[in-house]
Amino acid sequence: MAAGKLAGFFKSLDRIIYPGKWSSRAINTLVSEHTAKWMQDSSRKSPMQLINEVPPIKVEGRIVACEGDSNPALGHPIEFICLDLKDPAICKYCGLRFVQHNHHH
Repeated sequence: MAAGKLAGFFKSLDRIIYPGKWSSRAINTLVSEHTAKWMQDSSRKSPMQLINEVPPIKVEGRIVACEGDSNPALGHPIEFICLDLKDPAICKYCGLRFVQHNHHH
């Protein structure tokens, strides 16, 4: 069973490495099949459901710099987020939420 999954992975990888070999229609079909397969598994949470489970991060000050992860290879471009509003501010890249600790307005 694992050998079949591995063969499918290499077949998919071959399509990415040699894109001229595959039509855009074949690539779109591959992406659609993968997405449909992922969406069928209702036991797994979506990325948005997972990120919404993370409570808002309390920070001091009015501005926070979000990089998504402490490892630059896993993060995203730095985004400076203003925390002047009472509601949590959301990073547009990763969805993490931030609030100002001891917010005074």
